[in-house]
Amino acid sequence: MAINISKGDCFHCGLPNLEGDKYPVTILNNKHYMCCPGCQAVASTIVDNGLESYYEFRTEPAAKGDSALDNTMSKLAVYDEPELQEEFVFDSGKDKQIQLTVEGITCAACGWLIEKQLAKVSGVKQVAVNVGARRAMVTWNDDEIHLSQLLGKLKTIGYESLPFQADKHEASFQNEQKSYLKKLGLAGIMTMQVMMLAMAQYFDLFGDMDAETTRYFNWVSLVLTTPVVLYSGSVFYLSALKSTLAKTINMDISISIAILSTYIAGIITINQVDAEVYFESICMFVFFLLISRYLEQRTRHKANQISSNMLKHIPVTAFKWVDGELKSVLAKQLQVNDLVLVKAGEIIPVDGEITEGQATIDESMLTGEFESVEKQQGAQVYGGTINQLGVITIRVTTSLKYAMVNQILRLQETALANKPKVALMADKLSRHFGAIVLAFTAITYTFWYFQDGPNAFWIAISVLVATCPCALGLATPSALTCAMAKLNKGGILLKRADALEQLTEITDIVFDKTGTLTRGEFSIERAWFADDQQRDKLLSIATALEIRSEHPIAKAFAKLNINTKDEQIDDFSLSIGNGIAGKLNGHVYKLGSANFVNLTGCPPLANELDNATVILTKNDAVVAAFWLVDQIKSDVAAVLKKLKRYDTSILSGDSEKNVSFVAHKLGINNSYAQCTPSQKLTTIKTMQQQGKKVLMLGDGINDAPVLAAADVSLAVGNASDLAKNAADVILLNARLDSLSLVLAMADRTRRKIKQNMVWAIGYNVLVLPLAMAGFLTPWMAALGMSISSIIVVINSTRLLKD
Repeated sequence: MAINISKGDCFHCGLPNLEGDKYPVTILNNKHYMCCPGCQAVASTIVDNGLESYYEFRTEPAAKGDSALDNTMSKLAVYDEPELQEEFVFDSGKDKQIQLTVEGITCAACGWLIEKQLAKVSGVKQVAVNVGARRAMVTWNDDEIHLSQLLGKLKTIGYESLPFQADKHEASFQNEQKSYLKKLGLAGIMTMQVMMLAMAQYFDLFGDMDAETTRYFNWVSLVLTTPVVLYSGSVFYLSALKSTLAKTINMDISISIAILSTYIAGIITINQVDAEVYFESICMFVFFLLISRYLEQRTRHKANQISSNMLKHIPVTAFKWVDGELKSVLAKQLQVNDLVLVKAGEIIPVDGEITEGQATIDESMLTGEFESVEKQQGAQVYGGTINQLGVITIRVTTSLKYAMVNQILRLQETALANKPKVALMADKLSRHFGAIVLAFTAITYTFWYFQDGPNAFWIAISVLVATCPCALGLATPSALTCAMAKLNKGGILLKRADALEQLTEITDIVFDKTGTLTRGEFSIERAWFADDQQRDKLLSIATALEIRSEHPIAKAFAKLNINTKDEQIDDFSLSIGNGIAGKLNGHVYKLGSANFVNLTGCPPLANELDNATVILTKNDAVVAAFWLVDQIKSDVAAVLKKLKRYDTSILSGDSEKNVSFVAHKLGINNSYAQCTPSQKLTTIKTMQQQGKKVLMLGDGINDAPVLAAADVSLAVGNASDLAKNAADVILLNARLDSLSLVLAMADRTRRKIKQNMVWAIGYNVLVLPLAMAGFLTPWMAALGMSISSIIVVINSTRLLKD
């Protein structure tokens, strides 16, 4: 029968309510009053999760809530300050995005629980939890909900969270590791002691012990087991409680039931001489589980460090030019257009452009390429890279928050929000598997009970322990985390994790030519002018038009070093993939492909200039033409030999002659020349309608539409921002052999996930009948389950090796 709470006392904890009606909660259609915001928050959570019947059947008042909750929320409110958010909150269009360090994540079910709970909150647009890294990426609308409220929501479901900062995140991880080690150490010491007492009884080492001695040994074992159950095992109970409050089932529920049931059963039968107490099994169970969790956590952390450690390359301070003098400042305080001096041997503190000097830069931490890069005035440099030789002054182009290394880490986290189908299936299966395990446990106990089996209870416990789906929950996320870490180390960035799954289904690979198969370093091989006396003027106009473009062709004109200050272009327009137009001194100039300038309207010139790369017209009259050459990348031929199982094609806006030459030289099956962006898009869609799965590689603005339309897309080398935004995979280096690594890693990851799934499911299918038949004791079941999880994690970490 439920207890009665005296009028004037807190309805939740039963203590005197000195706050009157300040903290109300409606329970079972009646308004009740709590003594503090902590009790109000806990009671509200119970009501919101449909567990109001707790108040009907409880026999004792609940524990007092966090009376300092108001103070806690006021502390969290500081994160709503714009000045503080400037450091770690990113603007994502109309929404905001933040990466959080979340403490208390123990398994895949925790990640699922956080995602589901936050997804219900109004204003939250997307939640992605990386269980291995203990981080969450949250996108929200600040007009509907504030950051402090998000952090508060996580706190109410039992997870402490703070904005991700590399040093604090690492400190948080180390604290959790120390806590695990303390729990593990205590469990190990107590297990040895309890096992010695159990061995003495099992093997009768002290002779024929009388009942009094047996009871004495049992009581000593109980004393030694109690701290293991209450302290070392607390990590499982907390996780189970969070899951229960969220009305779901995770693997820690069955673990908690097994531990507490065995412990309580041992207490009940402790004075019975012939009864089994299994205190040693409890200790061993907790000990093995903690070893498994500790090793899992260490291994996944190692995989995540490959990416996360990039931030550790950023120096704390930088030398900034202030009124002609150098001043040491914090790197994170640098603003756009600040001038910073970087000496030889120093780490570049932030992304910027060289304004003075030249240097040899080691960019291996970004690209995976250990060959140094020569940088001249005007070149872009990135925070975290090393100035090996030379003294340079850089102008800051991006604040540290939006620097390349931070963008990489954000994209890594965002990628995990798009889980492959196999990952979603595994998550769903592991959650349902928990309910199936509980059902089989009940069936087993019922069967043995009615068979008058004396060990019905212990057999049921063995079933509960042996079939815990820990390995199943780890099968996919452990493999994906390791695969993404390995690719990241090689200078390959995945924007969505499910791209790995789709890469295994690719049938066709389509290449853009310029900048993808070729170097994209054009030079003008030949030029034609309608009037040679206007040669310099026309070159100046063509250069003035081209320098406004991001296309690699523009670099060929930039090399001419022509002064274009006198060429004031008005009404400038860019037709992506076609050409450029502008008005100069009342005349309309066009520079682009033959189709763009309508060369077909001039039959005599159409034949003469047929293979020209770009043509210049003045008021629709052809005045100049340019033939440009571009060399094929040195590694392309070797890469294509490894891709023989795919159908390959070139899709380019270049002339038929140039495209055919490259296709023939590289042995590429199909080629499509002089294509506009819309024609490229149509070609890709036609291939898809034929049932083909297309991987598209490109680097220019004109490639963005087809990159977005392809089944999987890859931006190569120094791609335009628009191409990177549309692509699913980004190569941070310009080498095409990274494509082979991506495809090979996709296949390896799929195999590892399948191996993990087969092992996890196979183990449970194999061990279930053994446990139900009574062949496994609880400690044997615990050992098998722990080894199963460790095997899955170790198998996944093999992806990190070459």
